[in-house]
Amino acid sequence: MNYLLEICLFGCIIYLSYKLYFFKKQLLNAESLNKENTFLKNQLTDFQKYFSQQKELLEESKQNLIVKEQALLNSNRELEKRLSEEIESRKKILNQKKSSEVRLGHIAETLAPFLDQFDFEPEQCCFLGKPIDYVSFGDDEITFIEVKSGKSQLSSKQKNIRDQIKNNNVTWKEIRIK
Repeated sequence: MNYLLEICLFGCIIYLSYKLYFFKKQLLNAESLNKENTFLKNQLTDFQKYFSQQKELLEESKQNLIVKEQALLNSNRELEKRLSEEIESRKKILNQKKSSEVRLGHIAETLAPFLDQFDFEPEQCCFLGKPIDYVSFGDDEITFIEVKSGKSQLSSKQKNIRDQIKNNNVTWKEIRIK
């Protein structure tokens, strides 16, 4: 029975040694996990700091872009305002120029019979003004005269009258009032 007791004790010692070995191994594993956990926590803290800094830089860049955008929008508004003022100014000048050209044209129409380029006798001409400037009642023919100055062109109504005269679509009508 001593042998049996020795074998049981020996088995218990081996079993306890085995358990102690695995317990120590688990303890070492827990320590390495604890170290790894601490390392990961430190890395996470470093990443949080880095991303926090990046977020601050992005916010700062965003604010700078907003300021630049506002400056560009203000500059754009100012340029649009100046452009509209310039357009209005040029329209006004163009209208004044056209108005003076029209007035000069009316003066030229009125004075045309007294100029060298006018090939008709002023006494034989009758001023109509619109749509044709003059009608000359010569001895041999009646002539419709339109005076133009500068780069002015015939109006569509004047072109129509010209074409009717060239196509001999001119008639005489006498109206008697009783």
